[in-house]
Amino acid sequence: MNGKLRTAVLGATGYSGLELTRILLRHPRLEKPALLRRSSDNGTSADLAEIFPALSGNGGYPLHPLSWPALKRQGVKLLFLATPHEVSRSLVPEAIAQGLRVVDLSGAWRLRDEQHRAIYNFEDSDTVRADELTEKAVYGLPELHGDRVAGAQLVANPGCYATSVILALAPLLKGDLVDRSRGIISDSKSGASGAGKEPTSKTHFVSVADNLSAYSVFNHRHTGEIVEQLALSDAEFIFTPHLLPIPRGILSTIYVQLNRQMTPLEVESCFRNFYAGKRWVRIFQTPRLPQVQFSLNTNYCDIGFCLADDGRRLILVSCIDNLLKGAAGQAVQNMNLMYGWNEEEGLV
Repeated sequence: MNGKLRTAVLGATGYSGLELTRILLRHPRLEKPALLRRSSDNGTSADLAEIFPALSGNGGYPLHPLSWPALKRQGVKLLFLATPHEVSRSLVPEAIAQGLRVVDLSGAWRLRDEQHRAIYNFEDSDTVRADELTEKAVYGLPELHGDRVAGAQLVANPGCYATSVILALAPLLKGDLVDRSRGIISDSKSGASGAGKEPTSKTHFVSVADNLSAYSVFNHRHTGEIVEQLALSDAEFIFTPHLLPIPRGILSTIYVQLNRQMTPLEVESCFRNFYAGKRWVRIFQTPRLPQVQFSLNTNYCDIGFCLADDGRRLILVSCIDNLLKGAAGQAVQNMNLMYGWNEEEGLV
C-alpha cells in the first residue's frame, strides 16, 4: 500500500459521474477509483471507455457490479454516489452500515423538512434509520459548512442551482441586510447537461437548440434546499429555472431589496469579508458581472452585483459550471475537507 486513499464511484456513466471520475483519476492522494455499476444495469457496457471514447487508450476503466464484500477487500474507504435520488436513498444506509464514508451527489439526503422532501416521494423501508441519517447528513457546501464536512460520514452534495443561489445570498442574509418582507426572486438558467444524461422530449437537440424555456415553476427540487439553507420561508423566495441551449453552465440572476441604503463598496466588502480565504468563490468588482464562460470547466462560483442609485435595489449574478462546482468538483472539494487536505487538491 502506498498510503493513498481508495475511493469508489457508483454512477460514473452519467455526466457528473464522468467528471468526478476524471478528477479522481488525477488526484495526487488517491489510488485509481473503483468504478461500479448496479446489478440491475445489465445493459451497461463493461468499460467506461466504451461509453465515453475520450477515455480510450489509458488502460481501461472496467465497471464492476456493486458488491460490499468486494469493496472491503479492495480497501475502499469512501464511496461517491452519482446515482438517481431514489437509488442513493436506498443504498446509503447499507454503505454506512459497512463503515464507509459517503459523498452523495443526489438529492436523497439534502433536505431536513419533510414538506420539502415530499417532492421526491421516497418510500423508506426503515423510516427510523432514514430519519437518523437525515439528521446525520451534512449539507456539503464547503464555504458554509466546511467545519462540519470535515468530520462527516455522510455528505449530501448540494444541487447545482442551489449552489449558485445560496452562495450569492448567504453573505447578505447572514448579515441581516435583506428586506425579506419584499421577497427574493431568483431567475436561474442552466445548460442542458443539468437535466441529466437520459434524453426526454424536452431535452432533445430539436427542443433545446435556438430556444429558451422555463420549467418546474414553483415546483423545482432545489427550492427546498435554498430556503432551508438560507433560513427563508417558502413565501419569501421565488425560484424559476430555465433551460439554456448550451451544454453546461449556470447563471442565476437574483433580485433583492436591502433593508437600508448601502454603497457599492459596502456591498462588495460584505461579500469579500464573508468569503475571505475561500478559494473557490470569486467576487467581481462592480460594474463587471460574471458570465457563464468565465466559470466553465472550473470549480469557481463567480459572484457580481449591480446596485441601483437608490442604494436599496440590488441585483446579484452568480455563475458556476453545473457539472463541477455544481456537482463533481464540489464533491471532491468535500472529500478534501473530509480527509484534512487542501481544498485545491485535484481541482487545479
